[in-house]
Amino acid sequence: MQRTYGGQVLAQALMAAYGTVAPDRVAHSLDAYFIRPGDAHHDIEYEVEALRDGGAFSSRRVTAVQDGRAIFAMSSSFHVLEPGLDHGDPEPVGVPGPQDCRPFIDVAQERYGNGALWHEWDALEVRFAGDSSDGGGIEPANHRAHMRVWVRTTDPLPDEIGIHQAILAYLSDLTLLSVSTIPHNVAFLSQQLQIASIDHVMWFHRRPRADQWLLYDMLSPSASNSLGLSTGRLFQDGRLIASCAQEGLIRVVKDRPALT
Repeated sequence: MQRTYGGQVLAQALMAAYGTVAPDRVAHSLDAYFIRPGDAHHDIEYEVEALRDGGAFSSRRVTAVQDGRAIFAMSSSFHVLEPGLDHGDPEPVGVPGPQDCRPFIDVAQERYGNGALWHEWDALEVRFAGDSSDGGGIEPANHRAHMRVWVRTTDPLPDEIGIHQAILAYLSDLTLLSVSTIPHNVAFLSQQLQIASIDHVMWFHRRPRADQWLLYDMLSPSASNSLGLSTGRLFQDGRLIASCAQEGLIRVVKDRPALT
């Protein structure tokens, strides 16, 4: 079975929720669980439940259903944009620009080999900006598991903020779980590692442009009990645009069928 990419389900669920809220409401957070793997050859139905529409906030619950079974569930919150306190972490310094970085797919193929999963990158341009592995360019003293990439869509997008946030949700799932394996002597897409996203949380801080370069700064503070925790920050033009966190299965096995 060719599994549906989790970021695709995440992005489509967010767009389904957007279709039920007032135009002045913008997503500021989502919390999602991947319940079962989806089949890329079957349709997915998104069921949206309106939990609340208040004066400034709207809450939605989205369930993705395939062949009569729930494969994914997400809660999301929308907010009327309003002025208020404003601060954000600065973008990391000393990061090479995207024009000076190799395509991430070249680095990934060298490390993990060719695989069907790379077709998920077709709509994105991703550049490898370093990691904390031996020779990866990031000093591992503070964080043993750390990676950075530059990312943007290959084509321009319309101005609708929901579309840009959905693309951020899509791309946030591409590399995040792999960071939790960096300090260990195991290849992320090898047949000796069973991997799966379990949950994904995201906060949208400021208006993004997914068709312009974003720096994705990711680290994994912990891995234990066959679970890896990774966190990520997305920066654009020096400003913190979004934050996310994900826990996933990273189970070491003797052998498993190749991913399709």
